[in-house]
Amino acid sequence: VQLVEPGGGLVQAGGSLRLSCAASGSMNSIKAMGWYRQAPGKQRELVATITSGGSTEYADSVKGRFTISSDNAKSTVYLQMNSLKPEDTAVYYCRVMGYAFDSWGQGTQVTVSS
Repeated sequence: VQLVEPGGGLVQAGGSLRLSCAASGSMNSIKAMGWYRQAPGKQRELVATITSGGSTEYADSVKGRFTISSDNAKSTVYLQMNSLKPEDTAVYYCRVMGYAFDSWGQGTQVTVSS
């Protein structure tokens, strides 16, 4: 399973950014997709996940600002990030979990300037 993550970039505090991640290759049914992030000197942390049934989970730090969505037909997951803060600066990784696989994207840098 290959994951491609275009998007990311530099944005001012208060701005918005949309990440996307498209999965391709041989894969069984997807159970869930998600976004994680890792800031310099910190551990990778969960940002948001969405199951194939549409149930979502968010880190407390992004609730009300970030929205995860998916297009199951396209095996694509999105992360709409609004009201961005400098502390959101990190490398963002997508993850796609299936019954027989667990794949990570290569990561995309998001930098929020104050």
